[in-house]
Amino acid sequence: MIDAILVPQGAEYKAVCRGLHQTTGAIPTVLSIPVGMQPLTKCLQQWQKQQQSPSKVLVMGLCGSLRQRYAVGDMVLYQHCTYQGQVQECDRTLTTQLYSRLHKKVSLVKGLTSDRIIWSATEKSYLGETSDSDVVDMESFAALKFFQQIGVAVAVLRVVSDDCQHDIPDLTAAISPDGSLQTVPLAWGLIRQPLAATRLIRGSLQGLKVLETLTQSLFIKR
Repeated sequence: MIDAILVPQGAEYKAVCRGLHQTTGAIPTVLSIPVGMQPLTKCLQQWQKQQQSPSKVLVMGLCGSLRQRYAVGDMVLYQHCTYQGQVQECDRTLTTQLYSRLHKKVSLVKGLTSDRIIWSATEKSYLGETSDSDVVDMESFAALKFFQQIGVAVAVLRVVSDDCQHDIPDLTAAISPDGSLQTVPLAWGLIRQPLAATRLIRGSLQGLKVLETLTQSLFIKR
């Protein structure tokens, strides 16, 4: 059903790969992608030159909640994704197929893509209200836009790793222009805000475990 999975580099990529290694079904290509829209678009342009275009792509990873009803560990399937007022629809047929397979576990949501980390609880709640969105990430809009331009079906399936009621550390300085995470700024960002860092780490670990299990259940042969 899925030819390729796009998942942010690092822990999220590793969680998806662990889940796939535990399946008995056909394993799709997994592409480790950078953080942020511009780095992702460049990455996909390079990938397109080297690979035959897939017909069905699934974007996976973690996301932040913008509404109280979505808690850490919740699995969400995007209906569409917004960026600065522009909306990219997810492929309806592929999304419906995924929902049918996971409907008891997953919530249909409206996604928002940001070009920076949304770290404060105040801004999360504000964005949830003003954008009419449920969750936020930094890649999905760019992936949807890129693949829809070349006629490839795309769906987005993510796991909530931070809620909208608490701050997380501002790790903006840890993201390099090429979309990779820089270790030293990341460490300093966590050290400077220990309570928020503890919350982020705990939520990320929980979200990653769910992401691994979700991947396994999605691609297991039935």
